[in-house]
Amino acid sequence: MNLAKTKKTIWKVFKYFTLILASFIALLPVVSCVITAFKSKKEYASTNVMTLPENWLNFDNFTGAWKQANMSTAFLNSLIILVCVLIGSILIGSMLAYVLSRFKFPGNKLVRDLFLFATLLPGIAMQVSVYQIMHDLNLINTLIGYIILMMGTDVMSIYIFIQFFENIPVSLDESAIMDGCTYFGVFFKILLPLLKPAIVTCMILKGVGTYNEYYMANLYLQDKTSLVTVATSLFKFTGPLGNQYNYICAGVIITMLPALIIFIVCQKQIYSGLTQGAVKG
Repeated sequence: MNLAKTKKTIWKVFKYFTLILASFIALLPVVSCVITAFKSKKEYASTNVMTLPENWLNFDNFTGAWKQANMSTAFLNSLIILVCVLIGSILIGSMLAYVLSRFKFPGNKLVRDLFLFATLLPGIAMQVSVYQIMHDLNLINTLIGYIILMMGTDVMSIYIFIQFFENIPVSLDESAIMDGCTYFGVFFKILLPLLKPAIVTCMILKGVGTYNEYYMANLYLQDKTSLVTVATSLFKFTGPLGNQYNYICAGVIITMLPALIIFIVCQKQIYSGLTQGAVKG
C-alpha cells in the first residue's frame, strides 16, 4: 500500500516538474525579450539580459523600431498577404477536396498520392526550380507573386478538408441535386457552411505560417522599402557591425500584439476548431 502511494507521489512530482520545466523553457525567451525591449542601448550593453530595466516606461525602442523598420507598411503588406492567402487557400483547398472526395474518376488516387508525395519533399530542395518559374513569369518582387506562391504550397489543408468531406453523408448532396441544386450550389450553399471547424483549423495553421514566414518573403520580396513584411522588417536592425537587440526585441513585441489580441478575442472558436479538426477523420 505504501509502495503504491510512494509511486503515485513520485509520478505526481515528476508531472509537475516536467510542466514547470516546459513552462520555464517556453517563457524564458519571451521574458528576456520583454526586459530587453525596455532597456536603452547603453543599458543593454552594460547589464545581463535578465537584469530588469531601470525604467519600465522607456518606450523609445518601440517608437524607434516602428519608424526605422517601416512597420506601418509592413503590417499593411502582411495584412493584404494574409487575407488573400487565407481566402485563396480555403477556396482552393476545399474545392479540390470536394472533387477528390465526391467524384470517382481515373487518376483520383494518383492525384492524392502526388499530394502526399509533395508534402514529403523539403521545400528548400525545390527553391531553384520555383525561383526560375517565378522569374520567367515576372512574379519576383511583386506582392501578387508572393501571394500566389504562398497559396500554392498548402497541401495539408486539402487533406484536412478531405477528412471532413468523408464524414459528411453523400445523401445530403444527392438530396440537394434531386431538388434542382447544381454542383456549385451543393458546394457553396450546403457543404461549405458545414466545414466551419475545418476552415477555422486551416485558417489557424495557414495564418500562423504566413504571418511568420521569413525565408520566401526575404527571397522573393526584394524591395525592402515598399514590399517589406512583418517577418522581414526587423532584419534592418542586423548588420556586420552588430545587432541592435533592444530595437529587435521591441519590434518582436509589436509583431506579437496582433496575434495575441486575436487569440484572446477568438480563443473559444480557435480551441473548438482545433478540437473538432483533430477528432474528424
